[in-house]
Amino acid sequence: MKPAAGKILISDPFLRDPNFARTIVFLTEHTENGSFGFVLNNAVDITLKEVFEDDALPTTSLFQGGPVELNTLHFLHAMGNIIENSKEVIPGVWWGGDFNKALEILKKSPDLISHFVFFVGYSGWGAGQLDGELQEEAWVVSDIGSAMVFNTQFDAQELWKKAMKNLGGKYNYLAESPIDPQLN
Repeated sequence: MKPAAGKILISDPFLRDPNFARTIVFLTEHTENGSFGFVLNNAVDITLKEVFEDDALPTTSLFQGGPVELNTLHFLHAMGNIIENSKEVIPGVWWGGDFNKALEILKKSPDLISHFVFFVGYSGWGAGQLDGELQEEAWVVSDIGSAMVFNTQFDAQELWKKAMKNLGGKYNYLAESPIDPQLN
């Protein structure tokens, strides 16, 4: 399968890069000029409420979207065109848009937080860089549904394992492999 906007990258179980070890990256853009996405399973120890110092916002963890520009905030949502200037990546998953509108929605209806995922930083690859990593088998490309993007019931390790097992075949075995096979 080829990378494209709306696909996920599932890291090889033995990938040594600490930024991407056992991660799932949701691609929001993939062109000849490069790729852009967010790690879905790397929660950080800070909440949306803490970042904005606003008690009207729900308490929800942010995720480290990747190692690039950790001083920026990004979001995926399921609110569609209600949030102006957002881009539909796959059915049910929209990227970005009017950040203030997203915060306004959450202040009025905190229960809608399950329709949002917020990220500190992002994952990015220059022209041809991701293709090179795919040739080195650092990643497996797969499909994803909106339910997995907004799924908060699995911890990071479980979500990665679930994505690996969904691939079937040899990936069932690899999903259960230890992080360092020499310690097995």
